[in-house]
Amino acid sequence: MKKLTLALILAAGLGVACSTMAPAGPRVQLGLQTWTCNQMKFEQVIDFAVKHQITQVQFIDTQFDPRGSKEETLRKKAMLDAKGLTCYTFGVSKTSANKEDNRKLFEFAKLVGAKVIVVEPRNLAEWDNLEELVKEYDLKLAIHNHGTGTTYGDPATVKAILAKRDKRIGVCLDVGWVTSAGFDPAKVFREYGDRVYDIHFKDKKIEKGADGKNVILDVEIGTGAANYAGLFAEIKRTGWSGVMAIETDNRSFQTDPNKMVGEARKFFDASMAKTAN
Repeated sequence: MKKLTLALILAAGLGVACSTMAPAGPRVQLGLQTWTCNQMKFEQVIDFAVKHQITQVQFIDTQFDPRGSKEETLRKKAMLDAKGLTCYTFGVSKTSANKEDNRKLFEFAKLVGAKVIVVEPRNLAEWDNLEELVKEYDLKLAIHNHGTGTTYGDPATVKAILAKRDKRIGVCLDVGWVTSAGFDPAKVFREYGDRVYDIHFKDKKIEKGADGKNVILDVEIGTGAANYAGLFAEIKRTGWSGVMAIETDNRSFQTDPNKMVGEARKFFDASMAKTAN
């Protein structure tokens, strides 16, 4: 009996040691930003997500309106629940200098169970009332970036906001747009530290047009200029936990996003497999 007890103790100790030494690894999920499916209605998006085995969905407001009625919101949430889908965030949501109008975003997030709201305020003065709501509701805001010439096209602008705002105000890193603006998404991700709350999984490249001007092209993920090898290495290094939401601005892909989303999944799976090595 004593030998058996000792063996059990040693086995339990070994199990604890192994679990302690094992790296946690990144806990990243593949999601869908429904701008990709902007020609679909809400019900069609549900069917599309189920077909592609994506459970984390980031809705645009034409499909799931954060300023809609409570009854409509709960009806649509029930449809998501029935299919095992989660509206983990939504956006890019319009914001206002009117705090009570912005409150509707936070109330919607509470109803659907979203922990993050993706925004891109054009008026920097809006951050005061948005920060007040972040503290009141204990929800996160994620600043989305578009390309060169837009409010948050330069990561330095975003970092300046993060430096003086509540820690629950962070970033939705749009990889395609930050790449087309001439920045390395891996470096930008690293410099944002622990404030990256969402990622738009997108790819772009720049070509010269017939007139000699740069043309930004939205391409299948992994085939453009984005430094995804570096970004996934950063994800592995930091153990980042979040959702990478497939998105495209390419109208041809949006007409029928099946192939694009299928290829994006393959690229995501292959990239994540490398982080496990």
